[in-house]
Amino acid sequence: MGIFSRNVTTDTPAMTYDVQASLAPVNTLDSVFNFFGTAGISATRAEFMSVPTCARARNIICSSVASIPLQVRTKADGAQVETPPRVINQPDPRVPGSATYAFLCEDLLLYGYGYLRINEIYADTYRIRSAERIDPTRVGIQTNNLGTEIDYYTVDAYRVPDTGVGALAVFYGNDEGILHRAGRTIKAGAELERAATMYAKEPVPTMVLKSNGTALPADRIAKLLESWGSARRNRATAFLNADVTLETLGFDPEKLQLNQARSYVATELARACGIPAYYVDAESGSSMTYSNASLARQSLVDFSLRSVMTSIEERLSMTGMANDFVPASQEVKFDLDDYLRASAKERAEVYKIFYDMGVLTTDEIRMKEDMAL
Repeated sequence: MGIFSRNVTTDTPAMTYDVQASLAPVNTLDSVFNFFGTAGISATRAEFMSVPTCARARNIICSSVASIPLQVRTKADGAQVETPPRVINQPDPRVPGSATYAFLCEDLLLYGYGYLRINEIYADTYRIRSAERIDPTRVGIQTNNLGTEIDYYTVDAYRVPDTGVGALAVFYGNDEGILHRAGRTIKAGAELERAATMYAKEPVPTMVLKSNGTALPADRIAKLLESWGSARRNRATAFLNADVTLETLGFDPEKLQLNQARSYVATELARACGIPAYYVDAESGSSMTYSNASLARQSLVDFSLRSVMTSIEERLSMTGMANDFVPASQEVKFDLDDYLRASAKERAEVYKIFYDMGVLTTDEIRMKEDMAL
């Protein structure tokens, strides 16, 4: 049985282990990285969201996926199920479905994992009736002695059941999450933002009044400092005599190329998020353009949203796990028709072709356009 199995049983080799260490629940963010052999520097969500490029990329990806409705279809013929379970589009009845899926997408993007804790199940089918999103930082995993299999999960250090109410429905991403995969770049971006904020608060560098060799009495030094400080506070003009020169301390943003560094890191972070740089107003040097908005959205789906959408679709469609959302004869897919909707002119041209071919009737076209019959 592998990592995706709910109950893991292994034969323990005849070796000596530290029992306390092997039984102690470990944090998902560390243990999973080690599990995949990718231990390294990780950033935090706060650092990620403090970088405007990251925050915008997160909002574009997560809000886009959350705005796309989910459909339940039969596997045999692809027919849409007219009354899908409410849990599909609104897992938690207390929270709008778009909010739950937005944060679930964020979890997959940032941590590489997402979790829904089962709150209710149907008494006859034992399928999930409602679930709530659990922050990945609250979840720990316990592996076997070799660290090759996951034995069980914990929430807030308490073990959760493998199935039924209280169990976790685990959504697996396709990597270890951007906080770990691009931790160094995120931290660099956060440091650059802090530097820019510091300069914005104090654009005038620190200044030092330096004697040219003349020994000045203490009272004269005090008067000079008081006069100079008052001039700076009031943004007035100060006067220095020949005995004193002015030196500045601190950094020059032009010499440090702060803006260029921020632009470079923004482009790298856009790449790490898997989103075109122009979406986050980063300079990419690319001249890629699209003839219409639908092609731009199609590109966003193909290169930025697809991996997260697939992770959600596949987990909601999984069966035989005792924590199922739908029957084995059905599957869950995102309905991209409205999201990739072409312009009115383009749709009219397509409808005319289908009408002339006899594929669509006038009433069917009006229904697709939400027009009264």
